[in-house]
Amino acid sequence: MIIDDQHYDVIIIGTGAGGGTLARKLAPSGKRILLLERGDAMRLEDQNISSVDIFQKQRYHAPENWYDEGGEPFTPQMEYAIGGNTKIYGAALQRMREKDFETVAHQDGISPEWCLKYADFEPYYTEAEALYQVHGQGGVDPTEPSRSAAYPYPAVVHDLTIQPVVDDIVKQGCHPFPLPMSLSLQADDPTGDAEVFGVAPALQFANVTLKTAAKVTGLLTNPAGTSVKAVRTELNGQPYLFFADIVVLACGAINSAAVLLQSANEKHPHGLANGSDQVGRNLMKLQMSSIVQVTAQANSGKFPRSVGINDYYWGDNQFSYPMGHIQNMGGVLQDAIFAESPPVLSLITKFMPNFGLKQLATRSIAWWAMTEVLPDPKNRVEVKGNKLYVSFTANNAEAHDRLVYRWLDVLKAIEKDSSLFSRSGMHPRGEVPLPVVANQCGTCVMGTDPATSVLDPNCRAHELDNLYVVDSSFFPSSSSVGPALTVIANALRVGEHLLGRLK
Repeated sequence: MIIDDQHYDVIIIGTGAGGGTLARKLAPSGKRILLLERGDAMRLEDQNISSVDIFQKQRYHAPENWYDEGGEPFTPQMEYAIGGNTKIYGAALQRMREKDFETVAHQDGISPEWCLKYADFEPYYTEAEALYQVHGQGGVDPTEPSRSAAYPYPAVVHDLTIQPVVDDIVKQGCHPFPLPMSLSLQADDPTGDAEVFGVAPALQFANVTLKTAAKVTGLLTNPAGTSVKAVRTELNGQPYLFFADIVVLACGAINSAAVLLQSANEKHPHGLANGSDQVGRNLMKLQMSSIVQVTAQANSGKFPRSVGINDYYWGDNQFSYPMGHIQNMGGVLQDAIFAESPPVLSLITKFMPNFGLKQLATRSIAWWAMTEVLPDPKNRVEVKGNKLYVSFTANNAEAHDRLVYRWLDVLKAIEKDSSLFSRSGMHPRGEVPLPVVANQCGTCVMGTDPATSVLDPNCRAHELDNLYVVDSSFFPSSSSVGPALTVIANALRVGEHLLGRLK
């Protein structure tokens, strides 16, 4: 075991939306900060590939096996890299709705109340949008929460292919809005991510150190078990110990829970911070289906995602429960079509015998339908021996089905002379296959009661006075929008708390 001869004020484990943002927030403090990243720098040509390419071609896989509840191995679809999964996300950064922080009744159960409210996050949402250079337009989305400031940059302009569709959607009584997008304004790296806006600026400060190829294998506590003293790490295959006054987990909801569970010791026999038996439980990830609209008008096949629809977020006059969010994917379907050519080709042959794959790619607009999954303690992360097990069964399925059908009705009304087919892009009824862990959250829930939660409102572990978690693990519920902006805003919020503690 090699003991690092530096003592750090803060060690941050993971450099994604949570860890990378927190590093940027703390960097000007002058405190000694160590970033540990399991991956390395990601090649530019591999970054921010479309979600279609990620999900259908299965382009990105972590170099390891996890196991399902039946013991079958699978390779998780995620990325270890500086910037974490923000290197491959779609960069749509939306705020949760004010009501998302309250108790919400769904058809399949309850989305629980948060111990903090939208007002607690609002200033940090504003700070996050400025930091990540979010382009958007307020006042269009009927469910938009209150804002203390306008978006820092104007919205992405709809492509000539998309604008007529948006106009037709309005005629159907919907309120399409410009999708808030993080753009770095750099010609060589236009999509914003946690490396661009978090890690890289943090490393401009001499007090910040980054170590890559650093796999954290456990956290060591003091003899009383009241604080973390060291981080056990494999650095380029060599075992290391790093010491710090404050330790922050930001590995993603699944891996952060795994680190806590595999750090069990005499004082914490079921895993660190797990006196409540909640570490690893209530894993959530959005239900997602892709809907392909085949249009009469040809397009380039290459245009940015720019449209969101929340008219069915809280239901409609036919369904009183929440359904979810719709957004377009962007014109990158050719990748998906060739990746899925056998099933897509069979659809084409059946319904459009004169179409080929390339023709379909340039006459297609694709949409994501996204619905909240409710917390369920049986959906969980476990560590058995040296194996990581993930159990997950989606719920709230009828609400998701209704969202898909509502959107199909809208598309059919605006494209009367064309064909439409819905491809449940993940799985029947929108259930995302287990290896796809995008939008994961909820495994170390935040709350005020140590008996029912893992973290306090500052995202500090109830049972350890110097251990924090700033990825999406802290979410009590998932909402129907992606978690990235809330993770970024929360990292800024926790960062402000830590700056006060570090003084």
